[in-house]
Amino acid sequence: MSFSSCLKSHPWPLPRQPLLPFSSKPTTISFASTQHHDHRQLTSQSSSSSTFSCQLPSNFTSTQLLDALRRQRDESSALRLFTWASKQPNFAPNSSLYEELLTKLGKVGAFDSMRRIVEDMKLSGCQIRTGTFLIFVESYAKFDMYDEILEVTLLMKDDFGLEPNTHFYNHLLNVLVDGNKLKLVETAHADMVSRGIKPDVSTFNILIKALCKAHQIRPAILMMEEMPGYGLAPDERTFTTLMQGLIEEGNLDGALRIREQMVEHGCLVTNVTVNVLVHGFCKEGRIEDSLSFIQEMVSEGFNPDQFTYNTLVNGLCKVGHVKQALEVMDMMLQEGFDPDVFTYNSLISGLCKLGEVEEAVEILNQMILRDCSPNTITYNTLISTLCKENQVEEATELARVLTSKGILPDVCTFNSLIQGLCLTSNFDVAMELFQQMKTKGCQPDEFTYNMLIDSLCSRGMLEEALKLLKEMESSGCARNVVTYNTLIDGFCKLKRIEEAEEIFDEMEIQGISRNSVTYNTLIDGLCKSRRVEDAAQLMDQMIMEGLKPDKFTYNSILTYYCRAGDIKRAADIVQNMTSNGCEPDIVTYGTLIGGLCKAGRVEVASKLLRSIQMKGIVLTPQAYNPVIQALFRRKRTTEAMRLFREMMEKADPPDALTYKHVFRGLCNGGGPIGEAVDFVIEMLERGFLPEFSSFYMLAEGLVSLGKEETLVELIDMVMDKAKFSDRETSMVRGFLKIRKFQDALATFGDILDSRMPRKTFRSRSKYF
Repeated sequence: MSFSSCLKSHPWPLPRQPLLPFSSKPTTISFASTQHHDHRQLTSQSSSSSTFSCQLPSNFTSTQLLDALRRQRDESSALRLFTWASKQPNFAPNSSLYEELLTKLGKVGAFDSMRRIVEDMKLSGCQIRTGTFLIFVESYAKFDMYDEILEVTLLMKDDFGLEPNTHFYNHLLNVLVDGNKLKLVETAHADMVSRGIKPDVSTFNILIKALCKAHQIRPAILMMEEMPGYGLAPDERTFTTLMQGLIEEGNLDGALRIREQMVEHGCLVTNVTVNVLVHGFCKEGRIEDSLSFIQEMVSEGFNPDQFTYNTLVNGLCKVGHVKQALEVMDMMLQEGFDPDVFTYNSLISGLCKLGEVEEAVEILNQMILRDCSPNTITYNTLISTLCKENQVEEATELARVLTSKGILPDVCTFNSLIQGLCLTSNFDVAMELFQQMKTKGCQPDEFTYNMLIDSLCSRGMLEEALKLLKEMESSGCARNVVTYNTLIDGFCKLKRIEEAEEIFDEMEIQGISRNSVTYNTLIDGLCKSRRVEDAAQLMDQMIMEGLKPDKFTYNSILTYYCRAGDIKRAADIVQNMTSNGCEPDIVTYGTLIGGLCKAGRVEVASKLLRSIQMKGIVLTPQAYNPVIQALFRRKRTTEAMRLFREMMEKADPPDALTYKHVFRGLCNGGGPIGEAVDFVIEMLERGFLPEFSSFYMLAEGLVSLGKEETLVELIDMVMDKAKFSDRETSMVRGFLKIRKFQDALATFGDILDSRMPRKTFRSRSKYF
């Protein structure tokens, strides 16, 4: 039976409480070293009676012993003290003492010893309560041993003759819900029903919370509606839990309707209810509605508390209204509430998202002046932002401040700094920090390794990247699909396809599921290595693994055929792409147009260009450039220029490659020289520098026609746009003044080339 259907058959729930009493797994105690403690071994350890008699008077009471047990440093010393006290004449331990000892043992996972203690408890005739076994429930939960929790009810019944009651099951169910063990909740609930244990309101509330966690809001609402059939009425927690569940699903209006039902039932609206709804408004960015709602609730007797103000501050910061958030904080202070670390962290995060790092640091300083201690989240937010702003030195200094204040950098701190160093080409320093991270006992995670592997691959240092992969394995850090995709991409870019294939095969051995990026990267690498048949087979394998080829898959194979001049197969690829439900994009069409032009089929390419326009697709330079270039090569200058002007009016702006083709075509085409001169001026006005080889042809034409003054004016304009130095400008003008045009052009060309025009073209066009 499914979880929802099981709970529907036997309705019982609980709300979504923001704070619950169950703690997480301990991080400073080794579970392996403590869970198999043997009670008899522990009690046999020698301890002089004088040691304990110093702690307790000779006629000590149970209360005094309980206090002494609580003061013991560890479970072993507590057990020795308990054993010594039990041997004293005229003293018998009571339930509270046994339960205190069980709690201490449970904290370190000494479950064998706990079992022996409860057996001793039974033999001594001491009353054993259901609460005694709740210590086992909570202790198992601390160590994620949730399956053992269900065995506790059998232990109670079979070994101790105790029947679990409603309170016991409520506690057990709540622990399972908080641990997100919803299948076990279903099992425990079924066991409760089979034992004939009647639910109370808390039972329903807990199960409603479980359904909300499972995103089954409708069954949760139905469960509440069934409560009257058990003689029970929903309480504030019932309604609030449903509201919170609806808000988490993005249904604030539904939550507000539940609130209306709550009022109709005469159920008191508490601060928790109001704050949940305030959070819902803020989550959707409806700050004005949130403020209006608070005002409405104030008129009904609601007094905003710390959580209310913090929720508003956080909501305002998330939508970029930090100024208003600061005003709310001022109001908070006026009402007698001190901003806490959550308040300040929200403000700092909001300012960082707006790029106002200096203002964020000012808030940090305010925070410290008001005796509110920053935590790791505070510093990590600032450090991450500084690194993204390329202010790595400032971020490093802040990390030192963090350490000096006794706040140890965590993996997020190190990751931000390492990422910042990698992005600013300080890879060696990033590796030093990586080593320091490990030395300080901070375990790198997947993100750490993936960043460094990516940086190594981008530098062509693939052997070092593979060493890091092995280190990941030896350190127990999970390697994911991103790790392997990065390595495959690195090997493909260096044309080391066989090694990329080995990495691809290793993924299957390691049980790492490949995704579309994995396949697309290797398919592209195979195509660029002219292994298109292998690429096609890999695409078939991709489909067999349940992955659908996308435009990147098809475009890689299409590019190969277009470059090879095999237009028929290229057209087949586009046809297959369409028939398989993958709509061609402008990259697809641009690639095919380029292939057609390369094969000399300019008319077909022009028709394809028109058909794309008819589909309403915005054309890019990648689609226009091949046709413009082909028309110029065929001396069809008028058509090429008409297409260029059309591009300027109807498509994305021409890029550097477009201007390069047009200028070269005008200089080579034998057309009016004035048109080429005008085009140079147009290029310069739009921020593009002319290619010198074409400019040289134009210069020769101008000199041969006696238009030296025009040439001088053009050279001056180019030198100004290219930011020639005064010395460089003087050299060129010196040659021009004495009419040594060849020397002037040679000097001009050398300097223009030193401005790296190719880089300029690339920076303005992703297609060049």
